Amino acid sequence: MMEVQNKSSIIRMFHVHKNYGANKALVDVTLDISKNEFLFISGPSGAGKTTLLKLLYLGETVSEGQVLIEGMNLSRISHQRIPFLRRKFGIIFQDYKLIATKTVFENVALVLEVMGKKRRFIEKKVKSVLRTVGMENNLHSLPPSLSGGEQQRVAVARAVVGDPKIILADEPTGNLDEDSADIIFELLKRFHSRGATIVIATHDKELIRKTGGRAIHLKQGRLQTTSTATV
Repeated sequence: MMEVQNKSSIIRMFHVHKNYGANKALVDVTLDISKNEFLFISGPSGAGKTTLLKLLYLGETVSEGQVLIEGMNLSRISHQRIPFLRRKFGIIFQDYKLIATKTVFENVALVLEVMGKKRRFIEKKVKSVLRTVGMENNLHSLPPSLSGGEQQRVAVARAVVGDPKIILADEPTGNLDEDSADIIFELLKRFHSRGATIVIATHDKELIRKTGGRAIHLKQGRLQTTSTATV
C-alpha cells in the first residue's frame, strides 16, 4: 500500500483520468500538492474541479492513473481502511450539507463522535472551534435559522474539528456575499497557518488574487496552467 514519495508532498496524482460513460471529466491530470500548501483549483463550471476533489477522499474512483495520499495508493486501499483515510480530510461544501434537524453544536460534534472521542473532550473541542469561527453564541441554533455566511462558518468548524491534515473546499463562497466570503477565506488562512494543507476549488479569480497561493487551472478536464497568485 505504501509508495515511494517526495517527502514534501502530501498528495500526488499521476496521469489521472475520470470518465462518466463517454464524458471525460478529467484527462491525464498529473499534480503534486505539498504539505501545508494553499492551493486553488480554478476553472469554469464543468471543468472537473469537483471531480478532482472527490477522487482525493474516494468520493469517486479513478478510471485510469494513480492517486497517492501521504504515500498511500488509493487504488490499493481496502474498503475497511477508507474511513481512516477520510479522517485525514475536512471537507467544506458550497451548499453546507449541515443536518437541518441538529443544532450547530450537534452538527460539529458528530465528527468527533464518529471518531469515538469522549464526551468531555467533544464538548471542549467543539466549543473551542465554534469560538474560533465566531459561532459560539449559536450552539443551540438550527441551521435553517442561520444566514448563509453563518452556516458556512459552521461548515468550516465541522471540517476542522477533527484536526485534519487536509482541508478540501468546493466553491466554499459560491453562495455568499463578498463580506461573508472574505470571512470564510480568512478562517481558511488561519487553519493553514496552523499546518493544514488547503485545496480550494473556485471559479472566483478575485478571491484567488486577494488570498494568495498557488493556482492551477482546469479546462474541459485538462490541467492547463499553474501560477502563483498574489495577495
